[in-house]
Amino acid sequence: MVMPRHWKATALFVPALLLAGASAMAQAPQAANPAAAMTPVTDAMLRDPPASDWLMWRRTYNGWGYSPLDQINKDNVKDLRPVWTWSMTPGPTETTPLVHDGVLFIFNWADKVQALNAATGDLIWEYKRELPAKLFEDIPNVLAKRNMAIYEDKLIVATSDAHIIALDAKTGKLAWDHTTADWTKGWRYTGGPFIVNGKVIQGMTGCGNAEPGGCFITGHDAKTGAELWRVYTIAHPGDPNYDTWNGLPLESRFGASAWITGAYDPEQNLVFYGTGQPYPWIAEMRGTLPKKPGLKTNAMYSDTTLAINPDTGKLEWYHQHLEDDTWDLDYVYERQLIDLPFNGETRKAVVTAGKLGIVEALDRTNGQWLWHKETVPQNVVAAIDPKTGEKTINVAAIPHIGQTTVNCPADPGGRGWPATAYSPKTGILYMPLNEYCSNTTPTPLDPGQAYTGGGRAIFARVPVPNSDGKIGRVDAIKLEDRSQVWSYRLRAPETSAVLPTGGGLVFNGAWDRYFRAFDDTTGEVKWQMRLNNVVNSFPITYSVNGKQYVAVAVGSGSSLSKALATLTPEIQNPDGGSVLWVFALPN
Repeated sequence: MVMPRHWKATALFVPALLLAGASAMAQAPQAANPAAAMTPVTDAMLRDPPASDWLMWRRTYNGWGYSPLDQINKDNVKDLRPVWTWSMTPGPTETTPLVHDGVLFIFNWADKVQALNAATGDLIWEYKRELPAKLFEDIPNVLAKRNMAIYEDKLIVATSDAHIIALDAKTGKLAWDHTTADWTKGWRYTGGPFIVNGKVIQGMTGCGNAEPGGCFITGHDAKTGAELWRVYTIAHPGDPNYDTWNGLPLESRFGASAWITGAYDPEQNLVFYGTGQPYPWIAEMRGTLPKKPGLKTNAMYSDTTLAINPDTGKLEWYHQHLEDDTWDLDYVYERQLIDLPFNGETRKAVVTAGKLGIVEALDRTNGQWLWHKETVPQNVVAAIDPKTGEKTINVAAIPHIGQTTVNCPADPGGRGWPATAYSPKTGILYMPLNEYCSNTTPTPLDPGQAYTGGGRAIFARVPVPNSDGKIGRVDAIKLEDRSQVWSYRLRAPETSAVLPTGGGLVFNGAWDRYFRAFDDTTGEVKWQMRLNNVVNSFPITYSVNGKQYVAVAVGSGSSLSKALATLTPEIQNPDGGSVLWVFALPN
């Protein structure tokens, strides 16, 4: 008789138990299921997480995406190898695993959440949400989520039907379920939550589906899910910036999704969020061009950094990075909180870069403009005022109905949602970038046709004029003086976030399916392995019982990777094959 695998394992373990005695028997259940011994995640732990864990999207509140783990380093990374894999639900896979006390939590496409033994890859529990069939008929990548959150004994998840739920982290059982918005009206979640002072902070997505009044960010009680406050990302009546939409009524204002998780500064008690573009993408279609006499057209609070008090939801300050965006060039991405020298003094900066690939720094205590650094070729911004950050737009790059305009970069961005990262060890910002342009053609509504959502433009992506054919880049920028330390350029587009570590490495993946480790100071490729599908997510590293692991999910289908793929038709990837890969050094 062939024994089931778990019986075989038990039988083989019996002699060891007999020799080791009662103490080993007491430890055996913990070895089989680390979730049973998992400790609650406290506010103090979130502020200063153990190096062994990955407790939030970019690991720490400051958004650095850096791990101090150094067991895997420049000298031994050549020996890095897969130690286990886990097949995931096929579909766009943009996820960030979370790890706590030896348990790895992973979000699968279409709202399946799993807890795995982080050392062995064994399944501990699984939660599968029953989603409405209509959601599967829409754009598939809206069923992907970029992150989850963990707090106390709960795993907090934003769902594809616009709910926020809490699962028991040890068992996967549903603890509470809060409906934030009506999914049938187009509301979606693609980014996930994070926890601040016992509150779940979550940005709303899907605001290009013609929802009047646009998007919002909400704060919820982490114990119940009850909504405590709401910050609108489009100015509503009574807001001092209500008059910035060229006279459009609230029901004709769309967009400004908050589809990437924020950062938090405990000292200032401020949460920092970015917002996306207004809809439709073309300003002439949405009515913010041509500008009417005496009116403003910057479309607040699109493409803006928002500084929010997490206890009250009060908007403390804001800075708009791109006025009246007419190119789909979001400024929604991660905000990194870094203390930097500026004009002879140290400033508490918040650093970000939108799709234009322009790195921008503000004083995070008050929103004052500090500096900028350009990276990829772009023709949208002609100049930036060094004192105020005000941008002068190249009028030749503004799309108009009835003509095709060349824009650089194109709509997925010179940098997209794959996150940048900062290493305090080197003082360097690491950026995944792409060089390309677009022939942009507006698709206006027919006379009398009502707007029901969508960007209403066709972007034909093309290489930068006189390009050498290399699309992807990983840049290393020394933030102290904004100098470029190194740049690794390749034919394949960049599709994953970067992960710098205390071992002097920067991990990153691309459309060519290679997962690479760079020397953090020289850019030399120290290790690479070709995986089964595109690396299209956020790599992490963690440790269990003193052993360091690197984990990354792969899976094709995201709108970003599909758009970039048109630039390199010779690089083909499979449709299926979503897998979590986990690497470590040999014992």
